[in-house]
Amino acid sequence: MKDVLVIGGNRYFGKRLIALLRESGYRITVLNRGSSGTPEGIEHLVADRDDEAALESVLAGRSFDVVVDQVCYTPRQAEIARRVFGTRTRRYVMTSTVEVYEYEDSATPVAEDALDLSAVTVDTGPAWDDPAYREAHYGEGKRQAEAVFAAAPPFAWTSVRVAHVLGGDDDFTGRLDHYARRVRAGEPIAVPVVNRPATYVYVEEIAAFLAWAVGAEFTGPVNAHSHGPLTTAEICAEVEKRVGGRTVFREVEVGEVSPFSFARSYAMDNSRATELGYSFSHSGEWLARAVAETVGRIGE
Repeated sequence: MKDVLVIGGNRYFGKRLIALLRESGYRITVLNRGSSGTPEGIEHLVADRDDEAALESVLAGRSFDVVVDQVCYTPRQAEIARRVFGTRTRRYVMTSTVEVYEYEDSATPVAEDALDLSAVTVDTGPAWDDPAYREAHYGEGKRQAEAVFAAAPPFAWTSVRVAHVLGGDDDFTGRLDHYARRVRAGEPIAVPVVNRPATYVYVEEIAAFLAWAVGAEFTGPVNAHSHGPLTTAEICAEVEKRVGGRTVFREVEVGEVSPFSFARSYAMDNSRATELGYSFSHSGEWLARAVAETVGRIGE
């Protein structure tokens, strides 16, 4: 039986991941700051991951076959994790994001090697302590964190670059709700003049992929998303079927646009995951279900 430590991630696809790992027979330990509980029967360690001494204390004498890091957002956190877990695990799975490709704008989906981690400048300065700064530099933080791990990692390491996630009645982001409320009321939805499609993944599928990655042996970055990029119009069409109303787009040259509206390409290439043996579904198979799960409560 493998011992797996999950750092953070007790909500949304994180809780689904924990359930899948448990069903597969893994022995699960969850580490977080204690702000949320864990399922019954799962060991819970409480520590702030930004506090290296606290991590060392709570993990004294402990080791794990695999660590799944759901909440590594900065290079400083990655450096602490390298030091703390360098001798405590043989495999480290970091949940990353499509946002690491912030500077890529390609007419074709981007593969993992579109980002050269060896060329990423790492800055572990104090700005990362500011929550507002971290949020504004989310993609940059993840990119630098990956670069820290990729530089001669002390364990087998992979980063799972997760596409935009859809589905679930526990989607806390409010992005689909944004559309549901405006479509139902016929209110304008701001989109860029050139509104590009993006890659997405169903909430259940990304949990399943992460669980699969725990038991795999591959290393390095891997893109994780369902086949079939989606446009804002396709998402709104499904929302309209669910809540009624009418979709009205308002093109804007500058300023804030609606969620899931992109002036640049956000399409990833999942060929590596496929070659490694994972079979993703097509977005057309789950989009209606995902929208119904999330926006079904609107108006109820």
